[in-house]
Amino acid sequence: MIVKTFTPGNGAKVFVIMETCHRHRHRNQGRGQRYRSAMTKRPQVTVLGSLNMDISVTVPRLPGPGATALGSAAQFTPGGKGANQAVAAARLGADVRMVGCVGGDDFGRQLLAALRAEGIDADAVRVVTSVPTGLAMIAVDQAGENLIIVASGANHQVGPADVAKTATNDHDILVLSAEIPVPAIEQALAQTNGLKILNLAPAPDNAAELVATAGEHLDWLVVNESEAAAVLGHPVSGLANAKKAAAELIAKGPRHAVVTAGAHGAALAGPDGAHTVGGFTVTAVDTVGAGDTFVGALAVALAAGVAPPEALRAAAAAGAAAVTRHGAQAAMPRPADILAATGLTWPAA
Repeated sequence: MIVKTFTPGNGAKVFVIMETCHRHRHRNQGRGQRYRSAMTKRPQVTVLGSLNMDISVTVPRLPGPGATALGSAAQFTPGGKGANQAVAAARLGADVRMVGCVGGDDFGRQLLAALRAEGIDADAVRVVTSVPTGLAMIAVDQAGENLIIVASGANHQVGPADVAKTATNDHDILVLSAEIPVPAIEQALAQTNGLKILNLAPAPDNAAELVATAGEHLDWLVVNESEAAAVLGHPVSGLANAKKAAAELIAKGPRHAVVTAGAHGAALAGPDGAHTVGGFTVTAVDTVGAGDTFVGALAVALAAGVAPPEALRAAAAAGAAAVTRHGAQAAMPRPADILAATGLTWPAA
């Protein structure tokens, strides 16, 4: 994934994200396997993050600078990293509460309705009437590679009042991602009780400083290869390098670090040592929501008491299942989908 940011004249921060879709080809078939740990309670997950309306167009090839590509009819679907992670967690058995901001427009109302349709508590999502709802403009080519431009809109309004809604003891885990302002992330890490996961995506310009400042307040850091590189200051590629990068990341403060390596799998470093899980053999058609699925699934498994290495495998299986279908939230798997795609049984709620 390649992420660039810029600020247009209206002051709204815009993220440009490029991802490459691969065929998952690792030898980890997973057929007939079961997790040794099972959920013993229904996890309580709070997500502080972004909500966007995704506008997706399929094109023959992604356009270069100055080029125009003619594509299919646009599809409007709910998205945003925070909302995606909330949906992923809800579909995998958690009680989920969403905290964030939308605009007072039709897109905002549609996003709130979509969350509630998934059984997610959206009462803590603030409606900001003075700004539009966040938008993600997505082009997907015939190979599944995509180009995403995000206009933050109301997501950039997340602040202290919203963070305060997460400072309660009524959840097992708090999930944060980086499509909201960095000060809000820093405040949440410092002030919120309980277990916390930071998915540092997209990586902000001060990614290394943010991780160092969070220090012991950060229980879990989840990044992909390019995001790990942004924190560490050197390239990270492949599962072996991801394992090394995870060990380097925990030396900077987080108790656990996960580095995902796309089709190759994911690596974990923590107090109990290092672990890796290989990728699952699936045919990827759209990677837009895979990372968010991974994070949401990891949160559910950890909140339910699944041991970290097995939680990593559960999350990897969920992410692999997500890439077999088109869309972001539309592709978020349920336990039966994970079993069908990877052969692994999601821990029973």
